[in-house]
Amino acid sequence: MSLRNVAIIAHVDHGKTTLVDQLFRQSGTFRDNQRVEERAMDSNDLEKERGITILAKPTSVEWQGTRINIVDTPGHADFGGEVERILSMVDGVILLVDSSEGAMPQTKFVTGKALALGLKPIVVVNKVDRADARIQEVLDEVFDLFVSLDANDEQLDFPVLYASGRNGYASTDMDAREGTLTPMFELIVSHVPAPKVDLDAPFSFLVTLLDRDNFVGRILTGRVNTGTLKLNQAIHALDADGNVIETGRASKIMSFRGLERVPVEEAQAGDIISLAGLTVATVANTIADVSVSTPIKAQPIDPPTLSMRFAVNDSPMAGREGSKVTSRMIRDRLMREAESNVAIKVTESDDRDSFEVAGRGELQLGVLIETMRREGFELGISRPRVLFGEDENGKKTEPYETVVIDVDEEFSGTVVDKMNQRKAEMTDMRPSGGGKTRITFSAPSRGLIGYHGEFLSDTRGTGIMNRLFEKYGPHKGNIEGRKNGVLISNGAGEAQGYALGPLEERGILFVGHGEALYEGMIIGENAKTDDLEVNPMKAKQLTNFRASGGKDDAIRLTPPKKMTLEQAIAYIDDDEMVEVTPKSIRLRKRHLDPHERKRASRAKQAA
Repeated sequence: MSLRNVAIIAHVDHGKTTLVDQLFRQSGTFRDNQRVEERAMDSNDLEKERGITILAKPTSVEWQGTRINIVDTPGHADFGGEVERILSMVDGVILLVDSSEGAMPQTKFVTGKALALGLKPIVVVNKVDRADARIQEVLDEVFDLFVSLDANDEQLDFPVLYASGRNGYASTDMDAREGTLTPMFELIVSHVPAPKVDLDAPFSFLVTLLDRDNFVGRILTGRVNTGTLKLNQAIHALDADGNVIETGRASKIMSFRGLERVPVEEAQAGDIISLAGLTVATVANTIADVSVSTPIKAQPIDPPTLSMRFAVNDSPMAGREGSKVTSRMIRDRLMREAESNVAIKVTESDDRDSFEVAGRGELQLGVLIETMRREGFELGISRPRVLFGEDENGKKTEPYETVVIDVDEEFSGTVVDKMNQRKAEMTDMRPSGGGKTRITFSAPSRGLIGYHGEFLSDTRGTGIMNRLFEKYGPHKGNIEGRKNGVLISNGAGEAQGYALGPLEERGILFVGHGEALYEGMIIGENAKTDDLEVNPMKAKQLTNFRASGGKDDAIRLTPPKKMTLEQAIAYIDDDEMVEVTPKSIRLRKRHLDPHERKRASRAKQAA
């Protein structure tokens, strides 16, 4: 059977996963009466809730005697560590662009990687049935994008399909609004080259994804580079320098059939498979026949740009809601994550009670915290901080991001002003149709921490912001952080409506009546710039006299402001933490005792 390996790349929300669902249905992978969840490829809970793809997943469909291995890739820059490695497994890419939004920053990131590897894309303009579609303009944008990414003549001569993934049709005719995906299957078979393989050489395989199974242990996924692998064959793992890490046997070989991993007796060069039997080998290692001593060259990975401190939860409420609270449990879980996710780096602190976790961005680390929280962990999380570097002259450098913002014209002035305060430089501004403006900035990552929530408020929820790692550039100096102070509880107990009523005049409250509080916990935002210690537990003194003039009326409280995990992490200051448990997200000061806070503040000013 002939073989094709192809990756689908696109920006968030441009319809990759929905299109793959339709490819399954029309190739006969799913029976007509089979009940399949919508967006079957987004299988983990967080992917379903957020409507994004986080983990890359290989799958395969059969079309008239050709097996097509399809890899659905994450569209978010924070999960770019996945994208780079996956592209080395495939021989072609389908670039999916929205007929209205066009080529977005994330499209640029992944397409740049694909073109650099010499892959020849098929361009699919998706959602052609949108009322605000601007198909020809979007195609011109894609061509300009390819030119700016130094595409060669062959890559610039790309074939184009016009499709609606949701309605299951694709056509070479821009005006077609019905049909099937047959033109897409035919184009994949004719345009994407079959894998170049050497079946006579000894077996070799580069690990691109790592998975864990309770029954068979580590599962290594990648593409067979050369030769044939048979069940129980002796193999060894090599690192990038050619050192042997471990030897073992191929105890299980699995090939992809639809959404399933199916055990097979042997695998040949060119196929994408999963392999079990080794205990130490990891991503970017070469697995090969014991006669092979030269490793396969692996794709270098962009460095992490942001780090957070994950600490043992030491608040007075620790251990009440979670089952995994010790530093040993947290350490094991983080090490396991760093092993399978090459974009994350974990280092242990001197006190062994906290860990520095570095990653690509707030979303990636936020997803890791949310996953751990659901597994029963309790954590104390610090404010994110960027990782600085040094240039050749010893000057301090910091990560910059390209920020593309789409806003209604009326809000563009506010956005430009706020971005200027955050030391961003505007590089482009143009109308994008429908009364919207597209503004592009080059901004230090440091200034963007915590801006997204403010941006949504400023644009009344209508603005769209996309960010992408650009470069390490000169340090921009001091950037002003949060302007408001916070309201801090001065004791432990239950919040009382009688005390919260007057506190509403001081600022915005984060807690409601009856919530459990402790000393040093942040219960709201102060309207002024300084922190203020308050007593939210003061109950009404009961007497045997009735109040005159109807003073006994019930207190009407404004509903408290509840933050999501990402909002809480973005909100806190350097001397604050987020307490994360399976049921709660609380804000607190790092030092709960007021005297310790004063000492730490004096020490910081002296330094």
